[in-house]
Amino acid sequence: MGSTRTLFATRLYEASLADERGFDVFNAELEEACGMLADEDVAGQAWCREKGYGGYTSYASLDDLPARATIFAELKKRLDRHAAIFARELNFELGARGRLRMDSLWVNILEPRAAHTGHIHPHSVLSGTIYVATPRGAGGLRLEDPRLPLMMAAPPRLADAPEDLQTFITLRPKPGALYLWESWLRHEVEPNAGRGRRISVSFNYAWR
Repeated sequence: MGSTRTLFATRLYEASLADERGFDVFNAELEEACGMLADEDVAGQAWCREKGYGGYTSYASLDDLPARATIFAELKKRLDRHAAIFARELNFELGARGRLRMDSLWVNILEPRAAHTGHIHPHSVLSGTIYVATPRGAGGLRLEDPRLPLMMAAPPRLADAPEDLQTFITLRPKPGALYLWESWLRHEVEPNAGRGRRISVSFNYAWR
C-alpha cells in the first residue's frame, strides 16, 4: 500500500486581541478613530465614490495612521509581535534585515450590502486584518486555494471534504479576531448582510 504526504501547505495565522487585558477600551477607541477618519478624510471619500467602494477605506488616501493617532501606533505594536511570530513559523530566512516591517495600515468600513471582491496584496510578504466591528450577518472573509487556476479538469471537492482540501474557506470573525496570511493568497469579503457597519483594519508587511 502507498502513503500520502502533505506538501506546499498554505498557512493561516489566527489570534484574538479580545483575550488581552483592556481590550474593550482599546477596541472602542479604535472604532472611534476609524469612524473619525471616515467622516474627515475627504480624499478617501472621493476615492471610494470613484471606485464604487461601498463604504470607506483609507487605503488610497492615508499612509501614516500610526503617526496620525496613538491608537493606531499601539495597534501597530501589537501587530508587529504577531507578524514576527508568524514569520518564524513560516521559517523565513530574513538575513541581515532581521525582520519584516509594516509597509501599510488602512481602515475598512463596509456599509450594509457592500462587499470586497477577490484580490491579493502585491509587493508584500505578509498581509492580514484585525476586526473592530462585525455586526450579525456581516460578510465573512473568504480564502481561495491558490492552486485553483491550475486545477483545469479537476472534479469539485466533496461538500464534507477536510478543511485542508476545500477550495474555499470562509472565516466568521468576531471583534478582536486577527488573521495573517502570505500576501499571494487570494481572498475576498462577502456582502455585508448585517444592519450595521463592518469595520476592520488591514495591513501589509514587507521585506525591505
